[in-house]
Amino acid sequence: MTTLTILMAQINTHVGDFEGNTDRVLTVLEQAAPGEDIVVFPELTLSGYPPEDLLLRPSLDLRVAKCLDRLKSAVGERYLVIGYPRRVDGKLYNMAGVLHRGEVIAEYRKQCLPNYQVFDEKRYFQAGTEATTFRVGDVTFGLSICEDIWEEAPARQTADAGAQVLLNLNSSPFHQGKQAERIAVLQTRSRETGLAIVYVNQVGGQDELVFDGGSFAVDSTGDVVASAPCFDAATQSLQVSCVDETLQLTGEHNGGVPELLASTYQALVLGVRDYVNKNRFRGVVLGLSGGIDSALTLAVAVDALGPERVEAIMMPFRYTSQMSVEDAAEQSRTLGVSHKIISIEPIYEAFMASLAEEFAGTERDTTEENLQARCRGVLLMSISNKKGVLVLTTGNKSELAVGYSTLYGDMAGGFDVLKDVPKVLVFALAEYRNSLGPCIPQRVIDRPPSAELAPDQKDEDSLPPYDVLDRILELYVEQDYSAEAIIAEGLDREQVERVLRLVDLNEYKRRQAPIGVRITQRGFGRDRRYPITSAWKIGD
Repeated sequence: MTTLTILMAQINTHVGDFEGNTDRVLTVLEQAAPGEDIVVFPELTLSGYPPEDLLLRPSLDLRVAKCLDRLKSAVGERYLVIGYPRRVDGKLYNMAGVLHRGEVIAEYRKQCLPNYQVFDEKRYFQAGTEATTFRVGDVTFGLSICEDIWEEAPARQTADAGAQVLLNLNSSPFHQGKQAERIAVLQTRSRETGLAIVYVNQVGGQDELVFDGGSFAVDSTGDVVASAPCFDAATQSLQVSCVDETLQLTGEHNGGVPELLASTYQALVLGVRDYVNKNRFRGVVLGLSGGIDSALTLAVAVDALGPERVEAIMMPFRYTSQMSVEDAAEQSRTLGVSHKIISIEPIYEAFMASLAEEFAGTERDTTEENLQARCRGVLLMSISNKKGVLVLTTGNKSELAVGYSTLYGDMAGGFDVLKDVPKVLVFALAEYRNSLGPCIPQRVIDRPPSAELAPDQKDEDSLPPYDVLDRILELYVEQDYSAEAIIAEGLDREQVERVLRLVDLNEYKRRQAPIGVRITQRGFGRDRRYPITSAWKIGD
């Protein structure tokens, strides 16, 4: 009988940090128990994922070779399974290699190169065509990489090559419901092929993407037999036993399918933490208006970085209600963050005085409202420059979609925490965060949303109710429905056509917006690339 222990190592890599990523791998190897025979790391561990055009740099091959040499010297009797980019005969491949006793004993070239949503691997890599297997004791293992497992052919090919256990290396980004999708796919593959499958995913934030870990394994019948936690770097072991050619996979569960609100909130926290830390900012500053968007942004920032690295600035104007001032102060006290009040009244008046001649003979309109937002943007960016902290903007996906935001005003900053969070979900996440402990004053959640840029202003004076708006946006932005298809879902024609027109018109703003955490299947950024200048009509 052969009994082997596999260690799933879901680590948080840093794109471009070849030496640092190698150090992280070596740390796991040093801390691994003596009986852990096979240690499996994620896709493109050495470069981090996605490395994008770093893959085009001429020094890539040398960097990868140096890191592999370090690992070959350290691996010893273990089998190290790890992902990296490597060039063969002038062609670059997304590789999975097996290192043992100072040698690379097997290499697999990724076959299915995703080129949709946030992925563009065909820009960089050639596709492999062949299965790869290696044997440890009485067990034959196969290799595959991420997208390969979403198609039947690579797994079938590996099974036909004699593999019993498929090791699948991943850099699979989070969106809502993703873990359940992964489990369903692996269950299908295992039942189609009879393979046991070990799925190892990376964890961490990389620009707008969040990788949620959640590594797990299924046996040859599709049952989940071991799981690692989501959103944390972790190692998780499982055992492979082979008795009379019958394979058994056993392990423990330290993870599962997280609840939607919990996983979404954790993704936001991890995305903020890694963006701030990996880019070496001292902390963050944000405008705390007393509204729900900035309140939720503050909560995420504190949970990501701790209160000592977060500064909240209330910037009142003549239209700011006393309730807003009080609620912002209360939340800051509750969370223990630095809180300051800087009025924009004198700054606004100075701008208006300078613009008096230019504005002579015109009526007040949104220009004066936008100027208030731009005064606030100038203050926050000045604090950022002076203190070396990152400005977090607070706009949500609904506002960004229809342009309910001000360029160089509330859009001024480095990272938008709620960029991919629709307004209805903002409310749900605020309630969820309060369920974990006191955080956001209840009347911030209960009051009608308002930008407070004009007397008695409410968002719904300019926009459809948010539940209606978010449904239209989901169908148009995330599911690519036409105007007529959305109307056929029972939504009002006038509202639909107006919202779609606003989405199309405001692409120019979104191109200038800061990045933010992606939590849906199509966010504004890498997912959705529409021209600014276009004669396309919403009815087409």
